[in-house]
Amino acid sequence: MTDPAGRVVVPIRAEADIVLVRHQVRERAVALGFSLIEQTKLVTAASELARNTWVHGGGGEAEVSSSARSGIACLHVVFSDTGPGIDDVERALTDGFTTGDGLGLGLGGARRLVDEFAIDTVPGAGTRVTIRACAGRRPS
Repeated sequence: MTDPAGRVVVPIRAEADIVLVRHQVRERAVALGFSLIEQTKLVTAASELARNTWVHGGGGEAEVSSSARSGIACLHVVFSDTGPGIDDVERALTDGFTTGDGLGLGLGGARRLVDEFAIDTVPGAGTRVTIRACAGRRPS
């Protein structure tokens, strides 16, 4: 659903919704002029975070929006859930740490693929991960 300000909110209630998040992020990145490499990095990060929202957070939503900073187009994606939260954020960002069957590269990998990355979490009350990437060059 797109609101008047251009934000798109994608509910994440099933595994298939991860594909919808990827599609929305790629579509917006293309429209903003992101290179193919920039698109791939951003979509990969968004895919991992959407999967975490579904698997670990029990579902939630992704909010996709854009802005311009000094003439540079930026894409923002906020993933939020009301799941169990993350007990130890630093440990969760460490390569190799996993609470499931994966390789433990998800959060840390997603962080490396974007310009800005922030996690707000309260154990027992949910998590909010915000990412931002800008087309053409890293913001100052």
